[in-house]
Amino acid sequence: MRQIQSAALIVNAKSRKGRKLFRKAAEIARTFPFKVDSYPVRNPNLLEDAVKKALKADPDMIILGGGDGTMSGLVDLLVGKDVALGVLPLGTANSFARTLGIPLDVEGAMKVIAGGHFRRIDLGMVDDDYFANCAAIGISPLIAETVPHGFKAWAGRVGYLSWAMLMLFRFKPFRLTVGEGAAAETIDALEVRIANGGYHGGTELVDDAHVDSGEIVVQAVVGKALPFLAWSWLTSVLRLPARRQTTREFHGRALRVATDPPLAISIDGEVLAKTPVTARVAVGAIEIAAPRPVSQPSG
Repeated sequence: MRQIQSAALIVNAKSRKGRKLFRKAAEIARTFPFKVDSYPVRNPNLLEDAVKKALKADPDMIILGGGDGTMSGLVDLLVGKDVALGVLPLGTANSFARTLGIPLDVEGAMKVIAGGHFRRIDLGMVDDDYFANCAAIGISPLIAETVPHGFKAWAGRVGYLSWAMLMLFRFKPFRLTVGEGAAAETIDALEVRIANGGYHGGTELVDDAHVDSGEIVVQAVVGKALPFLAWSWLTSVLRLPARRQTTREFHGRALRVATDPPLAISIDGEVLAKTPVTARVAVGAIEIAAPRPVSQPSG
């Protein structure tokens, strides 16, 4: 059982909303039964330095406040260290928090962080880069590369989905190859999700991906016509049984992923790689503050 005696609260406080939520989180943290040092960071480029500085004080937990990109961009720094992660979801989609069942409001998330229940989870990897939740090939990187600066924060999830629909007109299907040698399989694809968790873009899309399964899931939306992609999204959002008929899944500890033509890969919303890559799972890579199972007593 992990005992928390000290923690560091590091928040992406670039926006006015981020600063407001940081102040609320810091106020709640003062009621915790352990010491919490606060690091509001107004320049996202300095978040990594803030985590490194906080780690020098040897805290028992690092509490990260931000979106999925913030989590994935900083989780590498925690791998191999005896420190737990607390997730304070302050982004637009918050897919990682949704996957873990963490409340999306500050009060609820901070209650989980103070609750004393931890679970060890897997991380995904694209080559040597760790990620928290999901990497994507296809329209997601196109959206990430073209969405106007600040639009996501200003327009919210609905506006982001609207931009995604607009980008459909610029998108082209591609050939996807998963595996190597005689075991490789090539199919026509419209989108690919390399998933450590079930949520992508705030929507549950990969039912069979779990953060403690010990495997990575490569899910492809199959087909050559863009209406199939829209239909796959719709059936997933509405949780229709037909959603499983629109995709193919590949499971394993490590899977080679290539496309024709080579395409960009967004990792939890940030374009950071390009095919071909090897997708892997890092089993039990970090320990995280998580909601207690319903069946588990609180005492």
